[in-house]
Amino acid sequence: MKRLIITVAVVAFSICLAYAQTLSDKEISRIIKNVRNLPDEPVFPDEIVVIETDFGNIVIDLYENQAPLHCMNFKKLVRAGFYEGTTFHRVIPDFVIQGGDIFSRDGDPLNDGTGSLGYTIPVEIGMRHVYGAIGAARLPDSVNPEKRSSASQFYICLRNLPHLDGGYTVFGKVIEGMDVVEKIASVKTDERNRPIKDVVMRKVYVTKRDRINQK
Repeated sequence: MKRLIITVAVVAFSICLAYAQTLSDKEISRIIKNVRNLPDEPVFPDEIVVIETDFGNIVIDLYENQAPLHCMNFKKLVRAGFYEGTTFHRVIPDFVIQGGDIFSRDGDPLNDGTGSLGYTIPVEIGMRHVYGAIGAARLPDSVNPEKRSSASQFYICLRNLPHLDGGYTVFGKVIEGMDVVEKIASVKTDERNRPIKDVVMRKVYVTKRDRINQK
């Protein structure tokens, strides 16, 4: 069975910077430094995360009980404005779409997916890689035998992927907008599985479940 390594990278935040504005190396370094100094954010059961894209919105339910460390870190980055302007830089039909790397904003497409915040998250394996699952990217076992997760990059499963169970942390699931995810999965890509036209996360925020009529 095909097993593709979910590569690692990490990102940054910047509330004051425009959505898809290209960042300099200095700006990226400053953002990473600021993010590393932020405390984790507790996650509450009535909270969800919304990712707005040009294809529509993706609504995510976090598994705060099963993967609390990942969920708190993700909420921290979301509330900091960290993901806004980053892209889904890796698209593999019938497998995953992946995003969340600050390097996707530096104007160099060749380094997308290689960024790092300088810290990792202990593995919290338990939830399955089902259709719509949100998982944390990480470095391969050869350099990361503890299977620790990237601090920012994540992927969304395009089908059930049981061969990834036990290898990566799943910390949430798409509860609305899988049609949007499928649209992203169908965009044209280059030989590195990077979309020819950037798929940008225009706005990413935490809100209450009842505000989008989720039960």
